[in-house]
Amino acid sequence: MNLKLIMALVDEEKTEAVMNAARKAGATGATVITSGRGEGLKPEKTFLGLDLSAHRDVLLFLVVEARAREILETIAAAGNFDDEPGAGIAFEIAIEDAVGLKTQAATLLHEIEEDQ
Repeated sequence: MNLKLIMALVDEEKTEAVMNAARKAGATGATVITSGRGEGLKPEKTFLGLDLSAHRDVLLFLVVEARAREILETIAAAGNFDDEPGAGIAFEIAIEDAVGLKTQAATLLHEIEEDQ
């Protein structure tokens, strides 16, 4: 099975919308790493030494290669990545091999067979 890892770095306020959009596009699950911090083209301003930048979440989706581009584009639209500066970014990485997916693959095959 050819897999891709989609990583989305999003503002924590957009995490749920991006997760729901990815699921509707075919992602079967995700891992969320919360409270990341990043910096774009312009550093965030501080107020009396306090950091005013919003926290980011890192969303990790392991998806079938055939659905990866559609999921990536859906994530970008849900998060307004191309419309709002600093809204987030997403990218995909090829996965050479993975283990621990046997039960998930069996469940998906069973669901496909029931739909037919």
